Amino acid sequence: MCVFEGGAGSEKGIWKNIDMLRWGMVRMRVVGIGKQDFEKVRVNNNFYIDKTGFIREWWESGDDVTLLTRPRRFGKTLNMSMLEKFFSVDYAGRGDLFEGLDIWEEKPGGAGCRYRELQGTFPVIFLSFADVKETTFEEARKKICKIIQMMYNRFDFLLKSDALNANEKEDFQGISADMEDYMASLSLKMLSGYLCQYYGKKVIILLDEYDTPMQEAYMNGYWDKMVVFIRSLFNSTFKTNPYLDRAFMTGITRISKESIFSDLNNLEVVVTTSDKYSEYFGFTEDEVFGTLEEYGLSGQKQQVKDWYDGFSFGKKGDIYNPWSIINFLDKRKVGAYWANSSSNSLAGKLVQEGSVNVKKAFETLLQGGTVCAEIDEQIVFSMLDYDEQALWSLLLSTGYLKIVDYKVCTSELGEWKQEYRLGLTNFEVKVMFRNMIRKWFGGSASGYNDFIKALLTDDIKAMNTYMNRVAMNTFSYFDTGKNPSWQEPERFYHGLVLGLMVELADRYLITSNRESGFGRYDIMLEPRKTGEGGTNDAIIIEFKVQEAEEKELSDTVKEALRQIEEKKYQANLAAKGIPVGRIRKYGFAFCGKRVLIGSEL
Repeated sequence: MCVFEGGAGSEKGIWKNIDMLRWGMVRMRVVGIGKQDFEKVRVNNNFYIDKTGFIREWWESGDDVTLLTRPRRFGKTLNMSMLEKFFSVDYAGRGDLFEGLDIWEEKPGGAGCRYRELQGTFPVIFLSFADVKETTFEEARKKICKIIQMMYNRFDFLLKSDALNANEKEDFQGISADMEDYMASLSLKMLSGYLCQYYGKKVIILLDEYDTPMQEAYMNGYWDKMVVFIRSLFNSTFKTNPYLDRAFMTGITRISKESIFSDLNNLEVVVTTSDKYSEYFGFTEDEVFGTLEEYGLSGQKQQVKDWYDGFSFGKKGDIYNPWSIINFLDKRKVGAYWANSSSNSLAGKLVQEGSVNVKKAFETLLQGGTVCAEIDEQIVFSMLDYDEQALWSLLLSTGYLKIVDYKVCTSELGEWKQEYRLGLTNFEVKVMFRNMIRKWFGGSASGYNDFIKALLTDDIKAMNTYMNRVAMNTFSYFDTGKNPSWQEPERFYHGLVLGLMVELADRYLITSNRESGFGRYDIMLEPRKTGEGGTNDAIIIEFKVQEAEEKELSDTVKEALRQIEEKKYQANLAAKGIPVGRIRKYGFAFCGKRVLIGSEL
C-alpha cells in the first residue's frame, strides 16, 4: 500500500509517490472503475486521492444537518462511504483504512490523535436513494420503504437485546415495503432511537442521492405525491429526531425549501457556488497533473485540461470530474466518459421541449458563446416548464454549464440582482449535447441524414421528400411538451438549426438571424473554406408559415425567397469572398406538419 507523507491527495504526497515509483520502491496503484466503497478502495490499493480532510472540516463545522449538492460522478458516494467507515461502530478498530491519509497522520497530541480516538465510535445509518427510479409513485414509495426495511435488517440483532421493549420489537418487525405512511415517516426516527438505546449514543445519518426520487417524480408526473411523502419522512428524520447527533445528505440539486425542506430550519446547504468543502468533491488541477505524472501521462496534460477542466465550486476553480479522469487513466485516451455515464434525460427533456429562446441559447453555447441569466440554486421543479432562469440554474447545478463571470446590477424595479454569464463546462459536455441533439432525430435518422445529403447536393426534390418525413417524425417527438411543435413550429426550426450545427459544424459556420424572429427567420451556412477555391456553396434558408392570403404553399415559398432578396442576406457572404454564384437560397414553407421547399422565385 502506498503511504504518502502529507496525505495521498496533497501535493507533497503525490510528488513523493512519483519519486518512489521512479526508484521502483512502490507498486503502481490499480485504477478501478466505479469504485464507491471506501474500504474496497483502500484494501485493494486502488487509485485514490486523499479527501479525508473533509472528515475534519465537516466534524468541526458542528452543523446539525448538511445538504451538499454536486454534479453526478463527483465522488459523493465514495466520500459518504468514507464517513461511514470512519465513524461507524461497525468499523471500530479499522484505523488501518486511514493510515497514511491526512486525517490519521498528524502528530501525536495534536488534532490527529483526537480523530484517531473518534474513529469507530458512533452508530451510523447510511442509506442511498440512487436506485429509486420508478415510473409511478406507488412503486417509488415501495422502493424507498424497502430500502428502509433493508436497513432495519442490518440491525436485526436489536431484536435479541434488552434495549427494546416488547412494543418496540413489534414495531421493528412491522417495517416493510408495504408499511403505512405514518410508519414510513417515523421509520428512521424509530431506528435512531433503537440504536441510541443500544449504544448509549446518538446516531449519525448519511443519506446519499436524496433527490433521485424527486427528479424521477418530476419526469414521470407524480411530483405532488412524492413531495408529501418525502417531506413527512425528512421532517421526522432530520428535524424532530432527538436521537440524531448530526446528518449529511448529498444530491445533484437543491430542491426548494418550500417543497420538501419547509420544516427544516436547522439545514446547512452547500451548493456549487459555496466555498465550503470546495476541494473535497472533484479533483483539483494539482491533483490531476500530479496523477498524470504518476502514471507517465504528463505529455497529455493540455488535452486532459481541454476536455475535462471547467468546473468550479465557490472560489475554487479548475476542478475536474473524477469519473472522467479515472476512465482516462484506465483507457489512456480522452472520451466523453462523464457525459455518457448516466442518464441525461432531464437535461435532454428540458432542452428538447424548451422554448425558441432556449434553443437559440443552445445555438450560441454550441458555438462557444455564453448566455446571461439570474441564478437561484434553490431549484423549484414546478417552474422548469415555464421559467428559463430555473432551467439555467438546474443546468449549472448539474454541471452542464459553468460560470464564466458575474456582475451585480439593478433590475427594472430598482432591485439588486446578480447576473451570471454561463458557458458549456468543457469539451466533454459539448460532445454530450451534440450526441443528445442527434438523438432528437432518432426516429427519422435516415431521413434526416438523407435530407442533409440532398441539401448539400442541391437536390430539391429529395429535400422535399426527406424534410416532410423528418418534420412529421420530429414534430411528434417534440409534442410531449405543453406547447406542441406543430402549434409553435419555430421550436422545430431551431431544433433543425441545432441539428445542422452538429452534423455540419466541421464544414460550415452556421448562424441564424435571431433579431428578425419567426416569419423573417433564416439560417446561414457559411463554408469554412471560402473564396474561389472553396469546395462548398454557401446556403441561406428562410422559414415562413403559410398566411391566410397565400393560397398555396408555393406562394409562401416565393414570399420567403423574396425576403432573402429584399434583405440582401447574401451581401455579408459576398463581402467575405464568396462568389454570388456560390450562394444558394432556399425558402421553406410550412403549414401544420406539411413542408414545401423551393429555390426559385
